Amino acid sequence: MIDYARADAKQAARDSFHGIWAALTTPFAAGGGVDDDALVRDVERLAGPLRMDGLFCTGVMAEFWSLSMPERQRSVRLVVEASAGRLPVLAHTGHHSAADTIALTRQAADAGADFAVVINPYYPAGSDDGLCAWFTEVLDNVDIGVWLFDTNYSGVSLSLDLIKRLADTENVCGIKVGHDHARYLEILAAVGDRILVCEPSEAHWLENIRDHGQRVYMSSASPYLIQTPSWQPMREYTELALSGDFDAAAKASAQLDPVRALSTKWLHGQWVANRINPVPFMKAWGELLGMSGGLVRPPLSQVTQQQRDEIRKDLETVGLI
Repeated sequence: MIDYARADAKQAARDSFHGIWAALTTPFAAGGGVDDDALVRDVERLAGPLRMDGLFCTGVMAEFWSLSMPERQRSVRLVVEASAGRLPVLAHTGHHSAADTIALTRQAADAGADFAVVINPYYPAGSDDGLCAWFTEVLDNVDIGVWLFDTNYSGVSLSLDLIKRLADTENVCGIKVGHDHARYLEILAAVGDRILVCEPSEAHWLENIRDHGQRVYMSSASPYLIQTPSWQPMREYTELALSGDFDAAAKASAQLDPVRALSTKWLHGQWVANRINPVPFMKAWGELLGMSGGLVRPPLSQVTQQQRDEIRKDLETVGLI
């Protein structure tokens, strides 16, 4: 259960969100169901040797659109139980239906998630007034602190006016901005004094700490795709930057330049160039580094053996394997 009052959600978020948060994928078993044991192992890896500061579950990386309501509920509960209080948990609970979003959000709170994040309904396209009414219905019926989710994957870019209106809601405590860097800066300038504004771009993370006062990377698969238990340059430069040693942080960050080029090739570049959701490639990459990885559900397509072999070769070239 959440340990803060609804009226204190904004401050609770500022107290809770710091460091590096990772967005989990959903491991599927050969028969197609969620592999509960593999999900627990992934949480253990993130909480243990990869030293994450928080977890984001059942979101875009987790293929939430392909999960049934019971699967989403069980996944949140498993992540919370596996984290065992070691890491705070942010659960994505968005759904087309406001009623189902409310139900998922309440269940996440009951399961022990610390905060929820809600994406806008994908369909139909709504006006600002319509979307505001949808979000207000959800927000008025839950007590947990809620993050907004403004992302390219949703098919809608939340207008700045709508974000400003929603930021004043008592239990809205943050927004994850999955657009370009300019959009992040625009939203930060507009509502950063009221709610947390976070950009899931590792390439801009050091700048965001140094120039924009950010204290949390929230969140993507990058923290476990570009690091290993024995090589953690993202952790290194994050801690240096948060302590104010930006010169040393820049040197540590530069170690990742070859890996960033691979990330552009296989992950973000797939979306930009071909509008292909990169989760299949994230899973293949993660599996090669010790995460569960595994299959994806349709309509996503499985990574081919040729692609998997090429990813392995690339990771060997930059020393991640």
